Amino acid sequence: MHVFWFLLVTMVVVVAAVTLAVVGGGGSAVLQDVEPERLTDPLPANRPVGRADVEAMRLPMAVRGYRMTDVDEALGRLGAELAERDAHIAELESALAGAQATAVTGPDLFKRPGEPLTGEKDGAQDGEDGR
Repeated sequence: MHVFWFLLVTMVVVVAAVTLAVVGGGGSAVLQDVEPERLTDPLPANRPVGRADVEAMRLPMAVRGYRMTDVDEALGRLGAELAERDAHIAELESALAGAQATAVTGPDLFKRPGEPLTGEKDGAQDGEDGR
């Protein structure tokens, strides 16, 4: 019988505490609505993205991880930057290859005027002894 009274009193105390917490709520009113987090420091629009920009970027958290729109925007921007840099690197490499090919097949810059080209004899042509 003592257990019954103990459980009854405990249940009344718990119900009273929950009721006071919900109804009374202390001295504050209902919680205010808070604006959802937004990406406060997006990637720079006026210059190329650098390593420091990517390391400093912090995506805001949402209920289930990160906001998809912020992540999609950041990844889209980074993808565009990488594609642009890859195209620029390919352009520079092709220009370098063209310059190297021109340098190899171009005129001998160390030849003095009037001197025959390297490997040629004066007045001799391929297949002739010059006799």
